[in-house]
Amino acid sequence: MKFKTLFLSKAPDARPEMHKAAVETEKMKLWVQVVRNTEEAVEIVRKLLAEEGLHSVLLCPGFSHQEVARIQEAAGPSISVSVARGDGPGNRVIGEVFQKIGWH
Repeated sequence: MKFKTLFLSKAPDARPEMHKAAVETEKMKLWVQVVRNTEEAVEIVRKLLAEEGLHSVLLCPGFSHQEVARIQEAAGPSISVSVARGDGPGNRVIGEVFQKIGWH
């Protein structure tokens, strides 16, 4: 048995069919997926749950509390859903980078 986890990140120019990867060791399988929105995230969570069986979903800080709740609902009570959140100074750094590259 392997620990199976999915890392989801959001980007405005994501193409989920293209922007994805999988890394596997003897003990773990990690999927990395970039999506544009919550609907795509929920769809991918449901698909991997059905096809692979997940133990964990890790979300980038770009997901709002409401989006996290929707993803948790789709994952169900037996799947851990966590969010990678930064501190105040770190969030400012990322905000400045996003502004420079025209993220929003």
